[in-house]
Amino acid sequence: MSTTHDAHDDARLAPERTPRMHWAQQAPEVYEAMVRLNTAAGRGLDPTLVELVRLRASALNRCALCLDMHTKDALASGESVQRIVQLSAWEESEHFYTERELAAIALTEAITVLTDGFVPDEVYERAAKHFEEAELAQLIATITVINAWNRFGVATRAVPGHYQPGQHK
Repeated sequence: MSTTHDAHDDARLAPERTPRMHWAQQAPEVYEAMVRLNTAAGRGLDPTLVELVRLRASALNRCALCLDMHTKDALASGESVQRIVQLSAWEESEHFYTERELAAIALTEAITVLTDGFVPDEVYERAAKHFEEAELAQLIATITVINAWNRFGVATRAVPGHYQPGQHK
């Protein structure tokens, strides 16, 4: 196996990484509404849990911009590198997370990957055991909002790497 890295290979294999558009500039009212919705959705939830949810949904949706942003925010708020890395294999790494976090991650996956069907009753019930109804509503809102952000990022080919922690709080 070769361990050399050739920039030419990257150019050949990777698609052009320039944004298709800066959608926030083209639809500023929608962007501002999303920012307000984002703030409202996460209100009352543990910020660590919110970042785990945002990271998991963003990984599933392959939104590089959101992965960059929420990894940086999670690290800045004290989250461990190990828990962030293991999130992509959370079912095999359950010992890194609390039961409450696992319930939220499972619900995130079920809501994000709707092509697999509806949110299973057992996933919803697991979350309902760990979150009071108002918290569960906020969690569902947080999952829904990050999925919307991911779709803007992926559709417009938003480029990661420039975000600084806390920039969009």
